Amino acid sequence: MAKTHLMVRAVLAEAADRPRFDRWYETEHMPEAVAAFGALRGWRCWSLTDPTVHYAFYEFADAGKAEAIQDSPGMAGLIAEFDRVWGDRVTRRRITMEVAGEFTPGQG
Repeated sequence: MAKTHLMVRAVLAEAADRPRFDRWYETEHMPEAVAAFGALRGWRCWSLTDPTVHYAFYEFADAGKAEAIQDSPGMAGLIAEFDRVWGDRVTRRRITMEVAGEFTPGQG
């Protein structure tokens, strides 16, 4: 079974919201999401191409675990809280991806 990642791509309507969004995601949303999902780990990134685009990744041991959280009460609660805090100032899309291969330097 391959590791699976849930990726959440968020786009801020206003770049001025970035510091507040960054702080909130780091201190509240990401830790709550990792715990609610039972994820192996979570990490996040800001796009260097577009400073209003934020990516969050959550890693799961397999696709079954990643798919199980999609309609879970934990996911519903996180979505409701995100919508309450950010409303229409941030749009987002969720994509679940299964790792097809991993390579390290020196591998044939």
